[in-house]
Amino acid sequence: MTWNWQKTDWPHFTYDTQALQQAEADFLLAAGVMVGAFVHLRPENKNQLTVELISTEALKTSEIEGELLDRDSVQSSVQRQLGLTPEGTTGRPQEQGIAEMLVDLYHSFDALLSHETLFRWHRQLCAGRQDIQTIGGYRTHQDPMQVVSGAVYAPKVHFEAPPSSQVPDEMEQFLRWFNDSSKLPALTRAGIAHLYFVSIHPFEDGNGRIARALSEKSLAQSIGQPSRITLARTIEKHRKDYYNALEQANQDNEITDWLVYFAQTVLRAQQDTLSYVEFIIEKTKLYDRVSKQLNERQAKVLERMFRAGMDGFQGGLSADNYLKITGTSRATATRDLHQLVEMGALYSMGHLKSTRYHLNIGKNRRY
Repeated sequence: MTWNWQKTDWPHFTYDTQALQQAEADFLLAAGVMVGAFVHLRPENKNQLTVELISTEALKTSEIEGELLDRDSVQSSVQRQLGLTPEGTTGRPQEQGIAEMLVDLYHSFDALLSHETLFRWHRQLCAGRQDIQTIGGYRTHQDPMQVVSGAVYAPKVHFEAPPSSQVPDEMEQFLRWFNDSSKLPALTRAGIAHLYFVSIHPFEDGNGRIARALSEKSLAQSIGQPSRITLARTIEKHRKDYYNALEQANQDNEITDWLVYFAQTVLRAQQDTLSYVEFIIEKTKLYDRVSKQLNERQAKVLERMFRAGMDGFQGGLSADNYLKITGTSRATATRDLHQLVEMGALYSMGHLKSTRYHLNIGKNRRY
């Protein structure tokens, strides 16, 4: 197999600009809509949304690589990094590190990209790791850098990156391209940045997470503000498609298919974020309607339902869920739930033991 970086035209990527025109226009339109949507958020809700989006990206960009993090710990670290809560005890190094990296990206999206920026992100990502030879620097080991799957005795090589000896020169060229390419259309530039970086695979680990951060940095620079899109969450939902698209793109420098895939992924992420903004607005409206009528148990359950996010409880909230969350009696739970329906906070579906309760917000609002 001859990889893209071994071709004579590397790294001069070619693609069909016509295939991307509509997606580029849709991205800019949605970016404008998102700016307008943020205007309607209260300051505390803007902070909440920023924390939620960064935390979700931290969790999902790690999950793509098979690393599961604790949501509460990540959110706490993000809040501290944003200066929204006092300094206190920290979570595990990997949770604190990814939070530091993504908040750094959020604050410095418009800065030029440098080796030191990448080294800092790598140090943050690999905090506490003992299994990596070089942290905060490009790989230097002599073994081939390969992406493989399957059994040890019969591995499948999905990609092999340039040898370590070539990485410094490759990265110097990559940084020049990134810092000089700001006039490229937004989705095109972000897609190339992602593919170009992972094709070099300059670090021993963390390349995928840094590549996705670079895509978000590129998109933010194109619109002049943090992109606030759930890119990693969207990729993680269809992780197999993501890896298949990368594997195909690593074989040639004509990358139209990759850029079309990546553009559609970004557009889905934008719509997902817009839906979450609407979710936050609807949450505020609901609390404005009912907050003075809630008892402590009801307030606790509503908060827990909103924490579950747009997807909510799988299949809806049951009476048993209510019992577990509040620790109250079944009779009290039944009375509380009926009151929540009467005041318009929830609506119910089903009968008797099959009854499920849902937040009465947005397009699903019943009255």
